[in-house]
Amino acid sequence: MTTRSLLTTLVLTAAALASSGTASARQPDTSTCDRGDFCAWPGTNYTGRPARLDLETANPGECIPLPNGLVARSFVNNLTRDATVYQGATCSTEAEFTTYPGKGTYVPDAPFVVRAIEVWGP
Repeated sequence: MTTRSLLTTLVLTAAALASSGTASARQPDTSTCDRGDFCAWPGTNYTGRPARLDLETANPGECIPLPNGLVARSFVNNLTRDATVYQGATCSTEAEFTTYPGKGTYVPDAPFVVRAIEVWGP
């Protein structure tokens, strides 16, 4: 094999690997989490079937456990408001919790499992 053909093979292999979609912090397809929604996935990197909450189902100031006992490992806050995610299903501050700004915060690998959220007012 000549040097030129070896180089061509290496370049083509690198290009194929780069286009395989292996980015670890990918954003989900925009159709999976609309504007005005908070979406949570059971797996990291937005894998599995997502749960969606919006201001019709998530009243500001209330603790909202994720639907069907979901334990989320990745999420997107596309609400127009900030949201706090909680490790505990009762929004206990004795466990982990963190607030994320609205309007497009993507968390592909949450720092802890999320079982509930609280949406903040205007």
